Amino acid sequence: MIELITTSFVHVVGLVPMDINITPNDSGLPGISQLRTIVGAIMTVGLILSVLALIISAIVWGFGANSSNPHLASRGKVGVLVSCGAAVICGASVALINFFWNVGQSV
Repeated sequence: MIELITTSFVHVVGLVPMDINITPNDSGLPGISQLRTIVGAIMTVGLILSVLALIISAIVWGFGANSSNPHLASRGKVGVLVSCGAAVICGASVALINFFWNVGQSV
């Protein structure tokens, strides 16, 4: 039984091509440069909205703390953390994608 599994595994591995080299290219599709422009604009909008959310959350946190409303204050704290996390993700998205792309290329 084990010989059959080992033999069939060797046959399956033998069918997989071993020398594939595909890299992203910039001229494969029309509109790649416009897509990069759109993605950059979306990142900018994401960062601007993160700053707006941080300001609003800080105001809510302040109102909650000064009015002795712990529920409102905790919502403001969560909003501050979420907006900071969104800004980190928007800012680091290119570096994260490049890191995982390089990890995937080394597998």
